[in-house]
Amino acid sequence: MRFDTIIVGSGLAGLSLALQLAERQKVGLITKKSLLGGASYMAQGGIAAVLSEDDSIEAHVRDTLVAGAGLCNEEVVRHVVSEGKEAIQWLIDRHVPFTHDPEDAGHYHLTREGGHSFRRIIHADDATGKAVQQTLVDQARENPNITILENHMAIDLITGSKLGLENNQCLGLYALDSVENRVKSIAADNTVLATGGTGKVYLYTTNPDTATGDGIAIGWRAGCRVTNMEFIQFHPTCLYHPKEKSFLISESLRGEGGILRLPDRTRFMPDHDERAELAPRDVVARAIDFEMKKRGIECVYLDMTHKGADFLRSHFPNIYSRCLELGINISREPIPVVPAAHYLCGGIATDLSGRTDVPNLYALGETACTGLHGANRLASNSLLECLVFSKAAARDILAKPPGEKRELPLWDESRVTDADEEIVIHHNWSELRRFMWNYVGIVRTRKRLERAQNRIRLLTEEIEEYYSNFRVSQDLLELRNLVLTADLIVRSAMLRRESRGLHFSRDYPEKLANAVDTVLKASP
Repeated sequence: MRFDTIIVGSGLAGLSLALQLAERQKVGLITKKSLLGGASYMAQGGIAAVLSEDDSIEAHVRDTLVAGAGLCNEEVVRHVVSEGKEAIQWLIDRHVPFTHDPEDAGHYHLTREGGHSFRRIIHADDATGKAVQQTLVDQARENPNITILENHMAIDLITGSKLGLENNQCLGLYALDSVENRVKSIAADNTVLATGGTGKVYLYTTNPDTATGDGIAIGWRAGCRVTNMEFIQFHPTCLYHPKEKSFLISESLRGEGGILRLPDRTRFMPDHDERAELAPRDVVARAIDFEMKKRGIECVYLDMTHKGADFLRSHFPNIYSRCLELGINISREPIPVVPAAHYLCGGIATDLSGRTDVPNLYALGETACTGLHGANRLASNSLLECLVFSKAAARDILAKPPGEKRELPLWDESRVTDADEEIVIHHNWSELRRFMWNYVGIVRTRKRLERAQNRIRLLTEEIEEYYSNFRVSQDLLELRNLVLTADLIVRSAMLRRESRGLHFSRDYPEKLANAVDTVLKASP
């Protein structure tokens, strides 16, 4: 198979890039499951952009820099924020059904989330990702220049160094067709990794099952640098319920007046931060974690009962109905919540056009580390980043001349057999996620990180032996990628000898005077 550009991942970054490139190129779009199976689809809150006269570019820049705890690249922040209004207009032009202001039908309703000084979150009720993704997926399916390959998982990149060439350029990739159970070689002038984050490396996460760090692991094995992998954002409020393990309770509930309480109904956030419930996510998540461990409680509660049923049904219809299905009437009782792994602020190092260290290879969205988020992502900046950088990558790709066409080698299965005990994969997966939660979670110590590193070393040896001897499966590939991204997270955390943003160490509780990125360099 051959395309002008092959995109791995069908979230907002991958879809918006595909639609922009398809005006002039033949585009392949690989997705591990269905087009609507990723984290973008699950996004509730909305997209941050300066859209009101009260707001300003400077205010959005300032809020992003404050949340990023001194580690944001200010040039990148200003670029992304300045492009925000145009990015939203692109979605409006594609007929995304954003919610209008009930008091002024001529304007869109804007909500506010933690860390923002103004209302600037444009949304589609409380299911923004679903509305955006469904709109773009429908248009991608109708586009004759976009070939959609569902149930395909990228395995590794095919690069010049692997073929004995002097230039380590990316020439395409190998992908597992999970339906036909065979590996395909796919050639492309440009390859884009937009596979999302790595939340499934943790026991508790708001991420979908597909978030297994694939793009980051694939990029690292091809020779890309990765940056700031220690900064894992734990969302403060994931629904705590035995029948719902990853349902997010949106940040915007706190933006609309939600109050966090202990089981005895005591409010606790003012004791941790003067911004109380509107503090950035890292502050709120650590506060909840502190209260749970101090008091030996399983969860805390987000109280919206003072807002009334009519308000909650109109502003948060999906959250209201899902909680009601689970027996929780949020207009009459508080919502049980716990922190959960939510977003990776680090990733493959890229420039302002989404380019990586490997020629003809790009990374977008949560897979990339652009410098926008620093040590902590400001709420609702992630979808904005997807839009702005997909536009920049499209511009860069379309400005390049066509590449040299090469015949790529086929996948070699001549020395492997079918797996005899796949239960090993599931045991290793469970062990990895549990010790990452216990040792590399919201609060870290040197000792915990060393314990995690020792276990990762043993798992890596087992998994590589398994990978070398047996035919690949999606479960095996995901485990291989997860253990690698876990290693990158732990290595990065051990290098940071301070507490900053999302990385809190009991051994190094102070923040250093100079903010420096954690950069790991790979060998192709």
